Amino acid sequence: MDLLKTVHVGCAALSLSGFVLRGAWMWRASPWLKARATRVLPHVIDSLLLAAGIALAVRAGQYPFVNGWLTAKLAALILYIVLGSVALKYGKNARQRRLAFVAAITVFLYIVAVAITRSAALGLA
Repeated sequence: MDLLKTVHVGCAALSLSGFVLRGAWMWRASPWLKARATRVLPHVIDSLLLAAGIALAVRAGQYPFVNGWLTAKLAALILYIVLGSVALKYGKNARQRRLAFVAAITVFLYIVAVAITRSAALGLA
């Protein structure tokens, strides 16, 4: 695996791990959620993840709205961001936040599956 792909996959793993950890802290009302590193680090990791993903797509000559699997991955990424925001910040109550949390992890796993198979359908068609 080349360096760019290693950075992308590593940042994806860090991003999911951080999301799960912040979700656990949210459920326990941990003061760690208010720590500066907890608020800043996810944005740094996710920015690196996105930059590496864009660089990989450009290098491979594959682009959203041209390649279906990449379009599906981008749409799922937007859904993941929305669900993650509801789960960690904007959910009106604990039930809504927990449902959004589980849905966000499910969408993240879909993104990984699409990336591995380069197929948006994943056997659904």
